[in-house]
Amino acid sequence: MADVHTVAPVLPVRDIDAAVAHYTTLGFAVTGDDDGYRFARRGEVYLHLAAFDALDPATNTSAVYLYVSDADALRDEWMASGAGGRFFPIADTPYGLRESAHIDPDGNLLRFGSWLEPR
Repeated sequence: MADVHTVAPVLPVRDIDAAVAHYTTLGFAVTGDDDGYRFARRGEVYLHLAAFDALDPATNTSAVYLYVSDADALRDEWMASGAGGRFFPIADTPYGLRESAHIDPDGNLLRFGSWLEPR
């Protein structure tokens, strides 16, 4: 049986250049030169950005969960970056994570959290 090593969710975006700018502002290195597709990477997190002209951000249901070392620090960094979109308050959850979320301008949900107790 083959091992699965990582995952790269494909996020729909209306304007590939605007999405590249957004994710670069969030600290992702974005590569690729196809007009409608790019690869974003931050650490061991990979996201693919795919142009989708008919995307309606109000009905987009794309979502990704990022496990991070420090959810507070990431939220503070992203909020200070000036990136557009929406940011949510940070809170401790009953399931053991300190968690927040960001919705990018295309309606993609990036929820992120760090464990309250080391695992």
